[in-house]
Amino acid sequence: MHPAMFSPSRRALILGGIAALGAAASCRPILPTGEEGGVSSAATGKIGPLRTGSGLVSLSPDATVEKAALQQARLMAASGRMEHTALPGHDFVSRMKKNGIPAPAAENLARGRMDLDELFDKWMASEAHRRNMLDPRFARFGLAFAEEANENRYWALVLCV
Repeated sequence: MHPAMFSPSRRALILGGIAALGAAASCRPILPTGEEGGVSSAATGKIGPLRTGSGLVSLSPDATVEKAALQQARLMAASGRMEHTALPGHDFVSRMKKNGIPAPAAENLARGRMDLDELFDKWMASEAHRRNMLDPRFARFGLAFAEEANENRYWALVLCV
């Protein structure tokens, strides 16, 4: 069909659709993640042996702690930054207090598309992340991720008493 054959209303509809697609492409939409018992439950088989192999008790997945981890993962995905304070006013201590998670607590972060084996291998290879996961004070954990539209994945692991 020749462009001159489009009616003015049809042309406006097509141009409006193109503009909407362009606007949507410039946003950083976040895809859904495994909430509630999702990622944490799957990670129990990874973090448990790491702790018991070091003579520590295993950690229990906790929905409240996972919610805090999911909040951080979403903040990082929304900002495109892997930082403990991904957005102003959302620092680690404030997020833990807001979620009713008592101190002491710790947080491990990661970015990238990886499975749980690779994720925990990376954290165990880092002295600071390993220390968090093997802290004998901790009894509960929550693990979550959020994805940017480009499928870049932001991970957050929260550990607490």
